[in-house]
Amino acid sequence: MTTVRIAFPRRYSPAAFWRRRLAPWRTRRLLETHLLVLFLCAALASTALFSSYRQTQRGAEDLASREAPAVQGLAATRLAALRADQEAHALVRMRLVDVAGSGETYRSQLSAADQGLSRIADRTDQDLGTVMGLLNTYSTSLNLGTSLYSDQPLMREQKLDEADSLLTRDKVGLSPRLDELQKAQMRHARTTAAMGRWQQAGWWLAELALAALALTLLSALFVLRDRCGRDWNPYLLAALVLTVLLAVFPLLTTSATANDLGGALRDLQQITDVSRHTGTGLAEAQQSVTQTSEEVRQQLTDGAWTDRVYRATVVGGLLVVVLPALGLGLRLDSDYWRRR
Repeated sequence: MTTVRIAFPRRYSPAAFWRRRLAPWRTRRLLETHLLVLFLCAALASTALFSSYRQTQRGAEDLASREAPAVQGLAATRLAALRADQEAHALVRMRLVDVAGSGETYRSQLSAADQGLSRIADRTDQDLGTVMGLLNTYSTSLNLGTSLYSDQPLMREQKLDEADSLLTRDKVGLSPRLDELQKAQMRHARTTAAMGRWQQAGWWLAELALAALALTLLSALFVLRDRCGRDWNPYLLAALVLTVLLAVFPLLTTSATANDLGGALRDLQQITDVSRHTGTGLAEAQQSVTQTSEEVRQQLTDGAWTDRVYRATVVGGLLVVVLPALGLGLRLDSDYWRRR
């Protein structure tokens, strides 16, 4: 009775099941088949993993170097142009236009807007020629309205009204055009940060190939112990550990990067919403945009450690291709291939 109880689990254990499945195969052919399957799974997993992970890294880099600065720059430019108009009208209203040094604030805002557009031009594919020309015309009208016609109130008022029209005219004014550019830039930022269908398919393919690789490694280790009477092969054991690490850490890193990009996108949307502020409180809005922009920059910079994970993934991917081939290749060469 005791013998039956012990034999029953042994007969239906996973090892016994796999031994029966492999029974029709000769040992040499079995090892060679494992070697081929290991190489194909490792090569497929490594290729899919490199490609998918690199696309994630490229998206994070593009968002940090191009899209985010462009969104921030457009917001800062829009607020600077609005504040310049506000400061110029305040000077005229308070009759401080002719006071020495009284126009430094609005001039510095115009300069900031111009410099902001110049920096954005290198970080966006959008055509900024019309907006830059409109900003120059607006700056000229504002300067003429505050400095040239000091003794001609009607001309001063006309130039300031002209500047207002250039700034706020529906659809064709500087502010509406900058708003449209911001919307388009936010769409670019979301597209850059999003994980596309092909990238998702690449991650699924990589994980499935790594799972198949791990199972094949376990099978190869079982065959070496069951058929060849060998101890655990160190090359295959190392490859198995690396396979598990490759299946876990790059995916966790990608998930963390995706969370960082999602947070950055929310902050960029907040910057865009704040930049639409008009009326009083433009200085506070500028401070808010500056502070949030620094938080976005810091958040995207903190993800630089993922580059080290990518390099480790490249090395690990190469090793999972080499180690199984080395482990089974040496065994086959020692036991079979040299006997030809």
